Amino acid sequence: MLELAHFQVISAALFAIGIYGVLARRSAVLVLMSIELMLNAVNINLIGFAAYGDFTEGQRALGQVLIIFIITIAAAELALAIAIILRLYRNRSSVNVDDMNLLKW
Repeated sequence: MLELAHFQVISAALFAIGIYGVLARRSAVLVLMSIELMLNAVNINLIGFAAYGDFTEGQRALGQVLIIFIITIAAAELALAIAIILRLYRNRSSVNVDDMNLLKW
């Protein structure tokens, strides 16, 4: 039987993998995927708390609505970031994060 601790361990592991991906990767696409992994780790944690917490039905519904908002914000962030990455690839022919110095003076 799954308990809240199982959800927290899975969430922490996914979040740690996401942190490693953000810090270690050079490709902007892989960094973006790591950020999405971190957002999904937060969602798993919220789902665990909503399912196993001692809450009323209204509070559980609020947790589910919060998860839907996070998914919506993640989709919008992904669309905007992909558009920026595609524009940088067209201008620079690279998606390497170290090569992106467009905002430097």
